[in-house]
Amino acid sequence: MSLSPFKRIAALMLALVSAPAFSAEITDSAGRKVEIDAPAKRVIVGEARQIHVIAALKNDTTFDTIVGWRDDVITKDPDSYQAYLERFPQIAKLPKFGYLPQGDFSLEQAISLSPDVITLNLEVEKTAKESGFEEKAAAAGIKVVYVDFRLNPDKNSENSIRNLGVIFGAEKKAEEFIAYRRDQIALVTDKLAATKDLKRPNVFIERAPGISGENTCCRTFGPVNFGAMVEQAGGHNIAADVIKTTFGDLNPEQLLVANPEHVIVTGSNWAAESDINQFVPVGRGADMAIARERLAKLMTRTPFTELDAVKKGNAHAVWHQFYGAPYEFVPIQQFAKWFHPELFADLDPEKNFDEFHKKFLPVSYKPGYFVSLEKGSN
Repeated sequence: MSLSPFKRIAALMLALVSAPAFSAEITDSAGRKVEIDAPAKRVIVGEARQIHVIAALKNDTTFDTIVGWRDDVITKDPDSYQAYLERFPQIAKLPKFGYLPQGDFSLEQAISLSPDVITLNLEVEKTAKESGFEEKAAAAGIKVVYVDFRLNPDKNSENSIRNLGVIFGAEKKAEEFIAYRRDQIALVTDKLAATKDLKRPNVFIERAPGISGENTCCRTFGPVNFGAMVEQAGGHNIAADVIKTTFGDLNPEQLLVANPEHVIVTGSNWAAESDINQFVPVGRGADMAIARERLAKLMTRTPFTELDAVKKGNAHAVWHQFYGAPYEFVPIQQFAKWFHPELFADLDPEKNFDEFHKKFLPVSYKPGYFVSLEKGSN
């Protein structure tokens, strides 16, 4: 018996909806070849701060296929979380997971959500292997994909953006994002390359002071991540002379001897997890008066009061979360203005970050990502 036109259309629509996704093989940041059905229908985001990338790819449909995420964005980046919560109220009910290396990520809970893919940050790979997480996930039919915007972003960021583009069915937007990011970085690097006899100021960048413990100096970055951003912006990261890993500690005496021309600290709104609350709370919509006051107080620690950078007011703070998202074109531009103010007088990082929000993101821009000491304040 032949079907009516209406039934034929309904059958065709059912077939399209139920058609399997195409098979795609990707190489993740751990170098693993992973075959997935793309786009994935159900995804658990193993670090919620990956949302800074996913949102740039998916915009208004950012959370359509996300069925769970880690709780880190709520405690470590609450200002961004609030922006996304206002735009997507349903995320308040998203199942939350802890940190895999701390044993707080429940694979059983994850399996109950029937995800196709779990995206994990590269730094948890060792734990995922040794704990049997990878093996158990595979047995449940879940594909694990590692991304990296933190340990070696120069090597892994673009591939990670592309892989998230495949997972979320946004390959074209991923390429647009990558091209935009390259062009924005080139606004700095091309001009520096064309500048004869460029003098690179010595720079020390301190990782997350004031968040916990005794708040002593000097956690920092080696030749990658923020350390690389300093170099791309026309500075010299003094820690890279002695630290060859992503993160490390510089001896205070080494900092005193180097006497850098600029000091930068990373900060964020860590009120939910800090035990001393001396961090610089820069970020989306930050209060600049409070941020500057906190920065000035951090600069009273040993040995900062002895540094020329502090005496001259060349002490700054940058939003810490830039270290885990491929938005590094923004701090590179701001660093360049700090290091070479005359060369980059016409560069406007705030305007460019606002433009990025309008072009890619479903949330509006609010300033507050940087602060500097007022000249002569110390």
